[in-house]
Amino acid sequence: MKISAIITGATGMVGEGVLHECLLHPDVEKVLVINRRPCGVSHPKLTEIIHADFFDLVPVQEKLRGFNSCYFCLGVSSIRMKEDEFYRLTYGLTMNFAKTVSGLNTDMTFCYVSGAGTDSTEKGRAMWARVKGKTENDILKLPFKAAYMFRPGFMKPTKGLKNTLWFYRGSFLIYPLLRFLFPAAACTLREVGIAMINAAIYGYGKKIIEVRDVVELAKK
Repeated sequence: MKISAIITGATGMVGEGVLHECLLHPDVEKVLVINRRPCGVSHPKLTEIIHADFFDLVPVQEKLRGFNSCYFCLGVSSIRMKEDEFYRLTYGLTMNFAKTVSGLNTDMTFCYVSGAGTDSTEKGRAMWARVKGKTENDILKLPFKAAYMFRPGFMKPTKGLKNTLWFYRGSFLIYPLLRFLFPAAACTLREVGIAMINAAIYGYGKKIIEVRDVVELAKK
């Protein structure tokens, strides 16, 4: 199976890492990134759309047609954010995008990056985890060919990429120890990207993709 992928969040650490793996992977034929600002990457496989308002996709929706995968890596931090605004920027924005692409692409696999600790019950004490849980649950109700909710924990960055978050930059030396001591909590950004590609090609037996599942999927 050949992959034609839409990627969001390519100006962030996870999205940039997933984009990097897609451009390297022989089974990925074309990639469309949709960003609010340029990602700064040029490649023969790559097309970029600059679009400011993800709540209004009508001006670009025809360009989102004809893809069999979507890797949704766009997200915001909940730090110092009120619940209604975090809900709007997480649940509202994500669902608008997911509903749009599911309506345009009947054969699509959708991979959503939420995070370790996401609350599928939607009833826990952590606001961000409840909102992410609702987002996951409602994505799984959409008419995708398949949908997978990725919950990475600590991720070893990919060397050479420019959007690595500051608190990951010193992790290269300690990562082997983290992986040894906490195998259920640590993986590499490379594994996340390859796992998403493999989920679209081969499928997977679980819809919620924890760290151990990321590592397993990346081996296929």
